[in-house]
Amino acid sequence: FPSQTVTGNFARVIHGLNANQLTDQVIQRSKRMILDTLGVGLLGTSTKVCHKVAQYSKIYSSDLSSTIWGHLDFRLPPLYAAFVNGVAVHSMDFDDTWHPATHPSGAVLPAVIALSEAFPQKKKISGLDLLLAFNVGIEVQGRLLHFSSEARNIPKRY
Repeated sequence: FPSQTVTGNFARVIHGLNANQLTDQVIQRSKRMILDTLGVGLLGTSTKVCHKVAQYSKIYSSDLSSTIWGHLDFRLPPLYAAFVNGVAVHSMDFDDTWHPATHPSGAVLPAVIALSEAFPQKKKISGLDLLLAFNVGIEVQGRLLHFSSEARNIPKRY
């Protein structure tokens, strides 16, 4: 299949993944990464930068809404909830990392949770589906980093 593009092939592989392919080891590691990210994110909700982006994001509204971590009475459209929660995670800078330097869970988990909360009640996703989405996000981020020529230079710059 020489006519297939790298992007097309990558998209087919990602689209073909399903929850049955998650091994016990992947599930356990994912749960640990998620717990770590939630803990760092909850701590990060007390930072100045998180308060600023939360205040800024209050101007947006939507019929769909997702929770701002640590604030049960504060909901935003999924895009902005993911943004605020992602800032909370990264503002502490203790979230997981790999080499070359990136923080995968802090970018992926807030988006996955915000989107999952926005689903209609009758279409809620399972915990296993959430784990699959989380792992697909981590995989996509890792592969994009691997494909990036910029990533190869990170260790030399720091």
